Amino acid sequence: MYEPIHGSAPDIAGRGMANPLASMLSAAMMLRWSFGLHKEADELEGAIDGFLAEGYRTADIASSGQSALQTSKVGDMIAAQVGG
Repeated sequence: MYEPIHGSAPDIAGRGMANPLASMLSAAMMLRWSFGLHKEADELEGAIDGFLAEGYRTADIASSGQSALQTSKVGDMIAAQVGG
């Protein structure tokens, strides 16, 4: 089973505040270690690394005064980089 340490964050469900990056990294681990899809895992991890390197953040990891993205926007941006 692959799950981020924080679980599913039911206290903020539906509010667009959750940081989906740990869930995505858990999916990359699943691709790599359960399915042997190393290239695909690398691609997903690379998209996340690039996202963070560009300075994008969710509210929980944004610096003071830094704009934060909602959960769905983060997902859309990462998805656009994977296989795109």
